Amino acid sequence: MQRSLRISLRALCGALLAFGASAQTVIVHNARVYTPVGATVREYAGIVIERGKVQRLLDSGANLPTGTDIERIDAGGRTILPGLIDAHGHVLGLGQLKLQTDLRGSESVAAAVERVRRFALANADAGWIVGHGWNQVLWPDKQFPTAKDLDAVVNDRPIVLSRVDGHAVWVNTRALKIAGITRATADPQGGQIVRDARGEATGVLVDAASALVEKHIPAATDAQLQRALHAAMNDVASLGLTGVHDAGISVRDYQAYRALGASQRLPIRIYAMLADSEEARATLAAGPKPAEFDDRLQMRAVKAWVDGALGSRGATMLQDYSDQPHHRGLMLYTAPQIATLADLTAASGWQLNIHAIGDAGNRLALDTFEHELTAVQRSALRPRIEHAQIIALEDIPRFAKLGVIASIQPTHATSDMNMAEDRVGPQRIQGAYAWRTLLNAGARLAGGSDFPVELPNPFLGLYAAVTRQDRDGQPPGGWYGNQKLTREEALRLFTIDAAYASFMEDRVGSLEPGKWADFILIDRDYFKVPESEIDDIQVKATYVAGVRLWGRL
Repeated sequence: MQRSLRISLRALCGALLAFGASAQTVIVHNARVYTPVGATVREYAGIVIERGKVQRLLDSGANLPTGTDIERIDAGGRTILPGLIDAHGHVLGLGQLKLQTDLRGSESVAAAVERVRRFALANADAGWIVGHGWNQVLWPDKQFPTAKDLDAVVNDRPIVLSRVDGHAVWVNTRALKIAGITRATADPQGGQIVRDARGEATGVLVDAASALVEKHIPAATDAQLQRALHAAMNDVASLGLTGVHDAGISVRDYQAYRALGASQRLPIRIYAMLADSEEARATLAAGPKPAEFDDRLQMRAVKAWVDGALGSRGATMLQDYSDQPHHRGLMLYTAPQIATLADLTAASGWQLNIHAIGDAGNRLALDTFEHELTAVQRSALRPRIEHAQIIALEDIPRFAKLGVIASIQPTHATSDMNMAEDRVGPQRIQGAYAWRTLLNAGARLAGGSDFPVELPNPFLGLYAAVTRQDRDGQPPGGWYGNQKLTREEALRLFTIDAAYASFMEDRVGSLEPGKWADFILIDRDYFKVPESEIDDIQVKATYVAGVRLWGRL
């Protein structure tokens, strides 16, 4: 059963109380505590926490410390895991969904349009109708929708609906007119205006072309930004996330995070990636922002996008798409442009995280890291490729050789398996979502979800990594089951490996002495339940710095 996002009064109050470390000693006992330690996952019976950090781990039968200033928590034999970390999510996007029409899972263009119609009626005062989550691959004809589909229900207000992967928007005619898009409008670099046989815009704008409309959407106020971020952080905390790598924020978003931190309203840990832009580049010379608010906010990475997504055929391929001859996707940077960014970030000590999905995009990212960064810089700055989705087989060993982290999202494989091989064919698919091959070649991985493209529940990612099946258990044996990960490997993706990818492995990612006591208590044993139940695991309580943020024992 899929778990819906929710905010409880307890979660909101707990978030206010949880910021900062507890001053007393806390002992969690009668538990099954699993944590990565070195290359293995070890089991303990309890945790001793002092001032928000792990003081020591208890073996079975160990004597419990005594004293008057000690809080004892009996876990009732339940399982405890380190707080899970999503290495690639979009916090603001998740929070904004509450103010938008949600098209995820719509089974046809008519069903999606009906959701828009209902939203428009319920939000008559909204100047712009904004939404997210449509996916034409799920529709019977698998064709892009059109502006006319939306015009039939709303033609007096602009509509902008982003595709599930965020790499295309579907708009109505009113939005096209506001943007001034006509037959004469040229495709921007790295973007495509989808057109009909007469050259007229149909209503779908891919990758960089989306900005032609999106730049006209009124900006949120500071208060709205903070509310959206805070709501999303509380939501994901209820699902077991104690940290998120926010993959591409603005300078203004970072200031909103800092305002939340200053008012003790950062419930979880945020590792922020500054989205590349002219404004962002003006700040690079000052260097990365240090960790603050008890390690709850840090921005030391820059995020760039060299290509689009597979579903919208914006991912750049070395050869034509198997299901669209003469088309190889959209390269959003030229090689000199991404090289310039790599030089700028390295010179000021920023980690560079490059979104690359197609095999050409991944090769460009690898080439950039190889030629623009020295070996010393690569070791110090830990460059990442976000998604690392379709990789030429000969490029896979380069991840380990160059020290490039592959930041993967396991649920993308199970969401894309209905179309991925159609896009790339039976040969290239061998290097697609190739987690086992990457690990066997010595690459470092980190795990995330890319929410709200996918649901933020990390147990869906753990399940997908271990089974490579959808939630109905299909296909038998898993989609390209030779690429499955073990439960230990999957857990590391969302704990210590994600911590390493954010330079935080000495502070979070495992329950070891001296690290923050970020942990979750779950309703069943992750290591002992059947694989088919991993996605059904529910979080009973979430602790950050030894203080309960959500739930109860």
